[in-house]
Amino acid sequence: METMLIQITNHKAYKLLEDLEDLNLIKVLQKKEQTAEKLSEKYAGKLNPKVAEELQQYVSKSREEWESRNI
Repeated sequence: METMLIQITNHKAYKLLEDLEDLNLIKVLQKKEQTAEKLSEKYAGKLNPKVAEELQQYVSKSREEWESRNI
């Protein structure tokens, strides 16, 4: 037996996979539900406030330097 990782690109594929499983041609090992979680929610509180502020200042400074480079 060979195990393969498949990315579903169309919702119709789920029905086809279920049919193949019903015919005992394949076995679905893991059914994973994807959540539409925002990255800001996912990583909220992961950095301590001091580091987050320093990072924000660095990003702001970098943007200002980038925007002023051609002036």
